[in-house]
Amino acid sequence: MQNFNEKINLIWQIAETLRGIYKPEKYGDIILPLCVIRRFDCILETKKEEVLEIYEEYKDLPEDSIEDVMLAEMEERLGIKQKFYNISPFTIEKLLNDSENIKSNLEEYLNGFSNNVRDIIQHFDFKKEIEKLSKNNALYNTIKEFSKVDFHPDVVSNQEMGYIFEDLIRRFNENGEAGDHYTPREVIELCMNMLFYGKEDVINQKGKILSVADFCAGTGGMLSVAEKHIRRKNETADIQLFGQEINDQSYAICKSDMLIKGQNPENIILGNTLDNDGHSGKQYRYLISNPPFGVQWKKEESKVKDEHTKLGFNGRFGAGTPRVSDGSLLFLQNMISKMYKDEEGSRIAIIFNGSPLFTGDAGSGESNIRKWIIENDMLEGIIAMPTDLFYNTGIATYIWVLTNRKAPERQGKIQLVNAIDFYKPMRKSLGNKRKEISSEQIEEIRKIYAEYKEGENCRIFDNEEFGFRKVTVERPLKLKFQVTDEKIEELKNHTQFINLAISKKKKEDEKTREEAEGRKQQEELIKMLESFDKSEIFMSRDKFLKSLKKKIKEFNLDFVKGSLLNAIWQTIGERDEKAEICKDGKGNIEPDTSLRDTESIALKEDIQEYFKREVLPHVPDAYLDESTFDKIGYEIPFTRHFYKYEDLRPFEEIMGEISDLEKEIGENMEHIFK
Repeated sequence: MQNFNEKINLIWQIAETLRGIYKPEKYGDIILPLCVIRRFDCILETKKEEVLEIYEEYKDLPEDSIEDVMLAEMEERLGIKQKFYNISPFTIEKLLNDSENIKSNLEEYLNGFSNNVRDIIQHFDFKKEIEKLSKNNALYNTIKEFSKVDFHPDVVSNQEMGYIFEDLIRRFNENGEAGDHYTPREVIELCMNMLFYGKEDVINQKGKILSVADFCAGTGGMLSVAEKHIRRKNETADIQLFGQEINDQSYAICKSDMLIKGQNPENIILGNTLDNDGHSGKQYRYLISNPPFGVQWKKEESKVKDEHTKLGFNGRFGAGTPRVSDGSLLFLQNMISKMYKDEEGSRIAIIFNGSPLFTGDAGSGESNIRKWIIENDMLEGIIAMPTDLFYNTGIATYIWVLTNRKAPERQGKIQLVNAIDFYKPMRKSLGNKRKEISSEQIEEIRKIYAEYKEGENCRIFDNEEFGFRKVTVERPLKLKFQVTDEKIEELKNHTQFINLAISKKKKEDEKTREEAEGRKQQEELIKMLESFDKSEIFMSRDKFLKSLKKKIKEFNLDFVKGSLLNAIWQTIGERDEKAEICKDGKGNIEPDTSLRDTESIALKEDIQEYFKREVLPHVPDAYLDESTFDKIGYEIPFTRHFYKYEDLRPFEEIMGEISDLEKEIGENMEHIFK
């Protein structure tokens, strides 16, 4: 690639001429679309006149059919296979012949492109940049400088052009706000090693059709690296790239990259993956993605939940929906829905933060999604990466590797690889990015994954080891009763007591009468309770209720029943371990909800054995709610499996350090006040 550095340097020199008009982090807004336009200009230059002749023949056709006719005629008559053209009389060089009308002529030139290129230009919002350059009297000079960049296919191949464009995207992204959504190249390379693991023989097949998809495509970085990764191993492979992107400019860059590399740009769809599936019903061999970390999906909630409810597993979100604060597992379900179901199957590599590993208790959307993935034996492995790898966050990140066709030795198993220490510090930080993974370290991680042996940085588990039952542990309700002045005052503040003197009548006279009757009932109820012997203690609820009902009858308080009666005994009752156990009308023990607890019991564990060993020694009267035995959850406590205990330093050593520090501080203070 002898042209590479020469072209990059020339383009950067042009970018530097824009300083003052653009901030350096905004150079990409003008440089990237101009690179695309110049490349297309160079490709079309050779057959420009012949294409214009074809257009003259068919220019009167309806607009919706002329493009297909033009492309077909260009291929048949001129042997042109590219899927775009330009019907204006201009080229970049011809634009320089009229400096006075450079703006209007450039706009006419851009409008002469086929729809797919115009779509790219529109989503670059390039006409806004033309206006800006024109107002600053820099448009002509910028076009002139770009005319010196030779992107002709005889000089720069599709592959070389792809590398040049990719490098420019990377540089602009790393230096600007776009880096917030940019995946570092070494992270993508590590993903590729995981994505194509075990598929070397398939990838190397001559002329093999290999489809790769990314539904959070961004600027197409992952797709580009995937193509490059495959191409290094098999130059004859028919690589087909697919994607979807929500951001207009990122979509334009990605689609440009596809056109430049000779890929089909129509495979890149603009839109929100979650509520507008641009690849509905399609299947792909390899799926890769780095969805935004912890981004809420409130706007898409209605459509997503509608698809979940109506279509179930015939749609994309059959396993469940996570909380709206984080849509990560929705993106993964979407990818799973597009896996091939044939013998070869598909593979997925997706980058997550730590949340999808464990967020959500048993029965929650997140847990149900993990349960579905693991019980269907799709999760092959997870790699924990170092912190501080990304430009916009320093948090811990993980690569999840999934397949619906596990190798025999991996079936029913999940591999965890701890690669948090596989990095080297960067000489200069870029945003939050302070670390990078070297190519040697990527190879080391790949070997650990491929060797599939337990070790310091590798653990292998049965699928069910990540499952647990969330079992409810109850304690019997034991109440003693003593009618004291404090308890009577407490009852006065109870809603049921207060409601006695509140009327819902609309007519004022009826409302006044009803509330007066209610206040009288309150007084009578208090008199009845005050008639109790304040020193008498009931250790049985049945005995207290018997005495209470007798008093109610004596005072003729027939309104004391139902919820009001319950409010009285619940207010007066206090837990006492020596009291009798409360039972319902059928003789069943009533639980004390204030003491209710739960235990997470591993699926492999016998529930009763666990209960006898871990619970009963501490609370002998506890019992299990058997109706919760089927409440199963899944979580992946990654860090727990690689935790290393470090002994505390000796007390004497710590105190010695404190003493030394105190002495040093004292000396410094003495020096300051001299």
